Amino acid sequence: MVVKTRKQNVKDQPPQPNVDDRDRSPFVSPGTGKSRRAGKGTPFNSLLHNKNGLFPGFSFIRSKLGLTPSAFVKLGITLVLAALAGYLHWYHLSRLFENDRHFSHLSGLEKEMAFRTEMGLYYSYFKTIIEAPTFLNGLYLVMNDRLTEYPLVINTLKRFNLYPEVVLASWYRIYTDIMEFFGLPTKMCWSINRGEGMAAVDGCEGMGDPAYFYVTFVFLLNGLMMSLFFIYGTYLSGSLNGSVSVGLCRWMSLPLASCPFPHLSLQRTRNPSKKAMWALAISNLCFMLPWQFAQFVLLTQVASLFASYILGYISPTKMQSLLVTHMITLAVCFVLMFGNSMLLTSFYASSLVSIWGMIALRDKFAGAFKPGLITWVMQGLVCVVSTVILKFMLSAVFGASDDAHISSLIKSKFTSYKDFDTMMYTCAAEFDFMEIETPLRYIKTLLLPINMLVVAVIAGRVKTSFLVYHSLQLIAFVVLAMLIMRLKLFLTPHMCIMASLICSKQLFGWIGEKFKLHVMVFGILSIMAMQGAANLQAQWGIMGEFSNLPQEQLLDWIRDNTPPNSVFAGAMPTMASVKLSAGRPIVNHPHYEDAGLRERTKLVYAMYSRKSAEVVKRNLMQMEVDYFVLEDSWCTRRSRPGCSMPEIWDVEDPQNAGKVPLCTLMSRDSRPHFATVFHNNVYKVLKVPKASKELR
Repeated sequence: MVVKTRKQNVKDQPPQPNVDDRDRSPFVSPGTGKSRRAGKGTPFNSLLHNKNGLFPGFSFIRSKLGLTPSAFVKLGITLVLAALAGYLHWYHLSRLFENDRHFSHLSGLEKEMAFRTEMGLYYSYFKTIIEAPTFLNGLYLVMNDRLTEYPLVINTLKRFNLYPEVVLASWYRIYTDIMEFFGLPTKMCWSINRGEGMAAVDGCEGMGDPAYFYVTFVFLLNGLMMSLFFIYGTYLSGSLNGSVSVGLCRWMSLPLASCPFPHLSLQRTRNPSKKAMWALAISNLCFMLPWQFAQFVLLTQVASLFASYILGYISPTKMQSLLVTHMITLAVCFVLMFGNSMLLTSFYASSLVSIWGMIALRDKFAGAFKPGLITWVMQGLVCVVSTVILKFMLSAVFGASDDAHISSLIKSKFTSYKDFDTMMYTCAAEFDFMEIETPLRYIKTLLLPINMLVVAVIAGRVKTSFLVYHSLQLIAFVVLAMLIMRLKLFLTPHMCIMASLICSKQLFGWIGEKFKLHVMVFGILSIMAMQGAANLQAQWGIMGEFSNLPQEQLLDWIRDNTPPNSVFAGAMPTMASVKLSAGRPIVNHPHYEDAGLRERTKLVYAMYSRKSAEVVKRNLMQMEVDYFVLEDSWCTRRSRPGCSMPEIWDVEDPQNAGKVPLCTLMSRDSRPHFATVFHNNVYKVLKVPKASKELR
């Protein structure tokens, strides 16, 4: 082993007004292949065009794609540049992560502790599969899980969106088996001197290390996202300059990343042929399976398409084809998720049925209303009302209430309504309204002004459904981000995509010759680069190191001093770490999208209320909890007035308002109701008395 010492902590002509959906693309030359002479003039084009030339394989591919030699060369250049952009983005993100946490020099336990909240919970299933004797045995364990919601046995593939972890675990097992077969090393390990009187730990780097393998593929997926953005910027703007502007905007804007977004990026197409519908269905499926909130994003997509249909940019036949594709994908996802009722009772599913019914009945009402603003508004209102009614009817039929908190959350945004579950969301900054700093950053990097200009030009000059749809989708993302700040992870990338349209001849051909357009684009990008360079410098300047000694002490104590079947309860993020690193059963966890889990968490979090110790103890005993992990910070901290845990409980339990919080009393002395068996400056473990059979 090599001994390493950690670094110190520091923390053309204007377009005609009436154009159809066949917009110009940099990859497809106008006209048919027979009416256009292919690639005359250049030896390279001749080689590509000649079946017996230097690149006969390229000629075959080109003919299959129906591209001229020049268009094929442009496509090749775009793909190469897209791959380069993806690589640079992967390297950029992985370096930021390494600089921030010094991840390569962390021990195995520290790496697992770095996976906080839901990430830690999901990684625990990846760990379960790779540590099982066989892949099928690991799959059986996650489909018959006894640790996540003790004493229940749950199918985590049904409850959670675990397919990415299952696929990655299979790849990891295949990779390590192959490397072991050939006798090739997969990782390099060393002993790390942590200083400050702490014991040395072993750390490993390389694809053979499970945590390293996991995060590497997360960043590779984000690299793929950037490659898709690059290609899509070219496709949307009709120019390679558009793809470059997307990449620069993405790097110079807020440092956000989204794993499912690559699949969402694949879902936009101008002419939905059968192949396009298949592509839409597959990308929809790949988008929905990894993420439980995909349905809400797809709801905005369907709403944007419906608005385009109302305005006359999409024909009824095309709209119905899109809806049917969405329905089929939803049904397949429902099957693959083992009948997860949350999918069928979602607003997304209800909107598909509602809109399809409205289009099917359009002929009966066509004569009653003339096209115009009033008709558009009425259709929109009918769609919203019918979707809401159908959603609640389906929820009643299936007896599903898992997403009831979403309705309450939306209600709380427009009214004074509040309850325990909604305040658990709204008191977190990421679920609050968008803060003023975000639009200010958009203005400084020119993202907001450019998007406003592009949308204005589209509204005033363009009659193409493809571009109108993107403008409507942008508006939908703006609304989502303003209501829930966390959802700006979709707004920022979409704004970067829309920014590529400053390079579009179709939109800005009225400026004049190509040289003038290029000068304008260069000037805009130069101004953006001023603030963007500052953003990048700030990101690259972050140098830190992950360390959480109190939690490390807690997890070490649990592993050394409690039986493997001991049941734990506590704060949701901490419980994810207890399950992941200590392998102990837990009764609550960070995945808050289940009605039963929300009820369990409320019972556990009563420790931070003003209820009596006897009531809380009885609840824990009924859930068969052996140990409660008390964190004083959860008792005292608050993001803003009214948002500490005792204050949140005052809304739910007003009769006890004004009393001293139970967590404060337990921090002083847990007797006689509980026994303190471990404590440090952050955590205190309380042993819960065993319940009698009658109480259980």
